[in-house]
Amino acid sequence: MRWVALGDSYTIGTSVAEADRWPNQLVATLAGKTPPIAVELVANLAVNGYTSGDVIERELPQLDALDPELVSLLIGVNDVVRRVPPGRYRANVQTILDDLVGRVGAARILALTTPDYTVTPAGADYGDPAAQAAAIREHNRILAEEAAARSVLVVDIHDLSLRAADDRRLVARDGLHPSGAQYALWVERIAPRVTAMLETPR
Repeated sequence: MRWVALGDSYTIGTSVAEADRWPNQLVATLAGKTPPIAVELVANLAVNGYTSGDVIERELPQLDALDPELVSLLIGVNDVVRRVPPGRYRANVQTILDDLVGRVGAARILALTTPDYTVTPAGADYGDPAAQAAAIREHNRILAEEAAARSVLVVDIHDLSLRAADDRRLVARDGLHPSGAQYALWVERIAPRVTAMLETPR
């Protein structure tokens, strides 16, 4: 199963080792199952700082050459930071999901909600925490609605990110991004859902 990951810093794993990124941890977890589930991460196209608009302009065009069978999407935090209007974010998510459904089918798309960076030590550097946290929740609601309209799987990891408020081991050394330990919590939740997805015919 050829997998391509789309998104921003949360998927490329800013400030953690490559093996600690959630996509890499997920591949290892699936390979360790009995029987093993063979998923190859053929490309992680995520880029630190990217918005939903960047996914459309710079990541989707690369899929033609990669021929994925499975695609993941985690995008939205930089739309919040840059104050992209919710209506524009919704339109971009619609464009992205429609493109992906056309490529691999709804049953082979994994969408993740955006974590809440405002609970981290450096969170206040990127806008008023209360306002930004509310915007993240709104963007996650939009993503969930648009995914549900297309029967696309969404795994909600937002609540897991909130644990970083009390457990700093879940924050990377930059004081902002998730640590490998937090990504491991994500994978614990993601892996069963992806396993069920891959066992279901398209």
